[in-house]
Amino acid sequence: MTETRVLRPHRHLLISGILAGLALTTPVFAVAYWLTVHVGTWPIVFGVHLLAVVVALLFVVRYRRTRVVVSPYRVREYGFLGHVSEISNSDIGALHMVELYRDNELDTQPNLFILDRSGTARIRLRGQYWSRSDMEDLAETLDRPIATPAEPITLSELRSSRPEWLYWFERLPVATWL
Repeated sequence: MTETRVLRPHRHLLISGILAGLALTTPVFAVAYWLTVHVGTWPIVFGVHLLAVVVALLFVVRYRRTRVVVSPYRVREYGFLGHVSEISNSDIGALHMVELYRDNELDTQPNLFILDRSGTARIRLRGQYWSRSDMEDLAETLDRPIATPAEPITLSELRSSRPEWLYWFERLPVATWL
């Protein structure tokens, strides 16, 4: 198989973010315009409003650039903040799909860890952002099996058993509360 696939995060996250941004900023700017239009200082509010729109558009552009490109030869992740991670298929040691319990819920979400030969997680696809079918497509494109534990685990269990698989802030229990 020589097919290259581009995986994108859930679309509903972008829509939810846009709606939340509108719900938070529309009443604030409406009141600000209402209070300043008679005084003549509305251009300042307009400038701040324009700045908020530009920042929101930058977030949308960053989100749209977030993707994972997978081919039979490599996986390349383009992160939201611009970080690019890459691993060639020959350097992949294993693919692990771990079902993690969501915070304070009985539901689980898949997390696909792409490990190098030393066991270090090089790329991670979290179920909050990527679909299970995308994770399975990635493994299929790489022609690699996915190791899956029999039972779901909690983040604290993963923290104690495989801390090297987690992001730095997930290794600190206090930081996950923030």
